[in-house]
Amino acid sequence: MFTPKRASFAASVLLAMMSGASLAETPNLGKPIDEAAIASWDISILPDGTGLPKGSGTPAQGAVIYAEKCSACHGDNGKGGTAAALVSDRKIDGISAAQKTIKNFIGDSTTIFDFIRRAMPFQAPRSLTDDEVYALTAYILSENKLIGASDVMDAQTLPKVKMPNRGNFIIRFPDRI
Repeated sequence: MFTPKRASFAASVLLAMMSGASLAETPNLGKPIDEAAIASWDISILPDGTGLPKGSGTPAQGAVIYAEKCSACHGDNGKGGTAAALVSDRKIDGISAAQKTIKNFIGDSTTIFDFIRRAMPFQAPRSLTDDEVYALTAYILSENKLIGASDVMDAQTLPKVKMPNRGNFIIRFPDRI
């Protein structure tokens, strides 16, 4: 039978074990990481463009890269394949994830750059150069008719692209931006 006295004893034993473990020496696994190694993984891009690297790209350059590295999953011209469609004129109707595309669901153009740079191509994430990522971002934006076919995307122009659904997001922690 579990009584208050036994519960108190169990809590005392648990506290004693945790105290001893916290005072124990660490296992000395791994090695300290230096600032240069941390910097290579600190690639976050903020909605206002803070963190965007040097480089640039056009939709025409992106079309070539897309055909080579993206179309196998995302289909011809980004219309969808084994992976999600990147180009669509559909409007969101309800909450179906199948209808979410870059044009109707991404709030900031810089998010597209950030995601491509971090996670694409699927089989070799972080393998694209910054110029390739700018070009792919430009291509996707152009195919969605959000920028012109000859517009150049770079650290100055990309944050200025206004996404159609931008105003329909509630920022969870606005004080952190």
